[in-house]
Formats: sequence, structure tokens, C-alpha cells
Amino acid sequence: MSYLPYVIGAYALFVAVFLWDFLSPRLQVRRELRAARLRAARERKPVDPAVELSR
Repeated sequence: MSYLPYVIGAYALFVAVFLWDFLSPRLQVRRELRAARLRAARERKPVDPAVELSR
């Protein structure tokens, strides 16, 4: 009786969860920083109603 498939599956699951735990916060921080930059750029630009919208 071999436990090799169980051990391989357990290690694979551990690595997958570890990578998700490592990457998920970084992706979330990157997304929030981008949103903050875009919001700041929108607030910096005054909207002039006399200017025609560009396409």
C-alpha cells in the first residue's frame, strides 16, 4: 500500500494555497493603488462645461 498519491496531492494543495496566500494581497493592493491613482487624476482635472467632449 503506497501513500504516494496522497502525499503528492497534499503537497500540491499546500503549494497552491501558499501561492494564493502570497499573490492575493499583492494583487489587491495593486488594484486599490490603481483605483486611488485614477480617482486622484479625476479629481485633479477640473471639468469645464464649455469644452466640447472629445471622442
